[in-house]
Amino acid sequence: MKIKLYQVDAFANNVFEGNPAAVCPLENWLDDHLLQKIAEENNLSETAFFVRTDRNIQLRWFTPVEEVDLCGHATLAAAYVLYQHCNSTAPSVIFDTKSGQLVVTKTATGFSMDFPISMPQVVGAPAALLLGLGKIKAETVLAGFDYIVVLNSVKEVIDLRPDFSQWLNLDLRGVVVTAQGSDVDFVSRCFFPKLGVNEDPVTGSAHCELAPYWGLRLGSSVLCGKQLSKRSGLVHCQLVEGRVILSGNAVEYMPGEINV
Repeated sequence: MKIKLYQVDAFANNVFEGNPAAVCPLENWLDDHLLQKIAEENNLSETAFFVRTDRNIQLRWFTPVEEVDLCGHATLAAAYVLYQHCNSTAPSVIFDTKSGQLVVTKTATGFSMDFPISMPQVVGAPAALLLGLGKIKAETVLAGFDYIVVLNSVKEVIDLRPDFSQWLNLDLRGVVVTAQGSDVDFVSRCFFPKLGVNEDPVTGSAHCELAPYWGLRLGSSVLCGKQLSKRSGLVHCQLVEGRVILSGNAVEYMPGEINV
């Protein structure tokens, strides 16, 4: 069986920027074990699979280790493939996912994605979380679907060298460190060692937690976040009635075909 595969750099204006995702359009759903093996073989932070129905588009995301409930950059990449390779012409596409319906709209500068917000709440930090920070001290620790660690400066975010062994057994998805920015509203780095992704380059879903936190703290509904990974990337955020609109561009790196 041959399956088309596209590798797309999301939240990027040029190849080798942003976060790479693999996207596989399917005629119908394959066995979950096979989907997981394809994601493992791709060895990217996410592989997206979608199936078009008469009404909407069913979308799922897999890391090299397991399926996840929400992924921003691979959703953007899937929308790119629909418009570039699957003859989508409507102003927006609607994805049915484990996190409900997600609407992605094509814009003059890229794509905007309508996602649910997750307002993180202040929590007591697990010992393993703090140990993984090493000498870096947390200003505040919150929990959404990840632990959010607020640091005192951009420099601390850049300088952090986590001990991933401490974070493998945390109960939430991963750890996001963040600080107020200088040239942008906030900066972040995102770590998901239990999903086989020690550091994710640009994480759209994390901005569903970061945008409402920084929006409340900075008193703004329109923000720009910069993820300070090696590849880096900008995520533009707008808070609208319990949702967050995440905007960015995507660039195709490679079309291909896999044999399974």
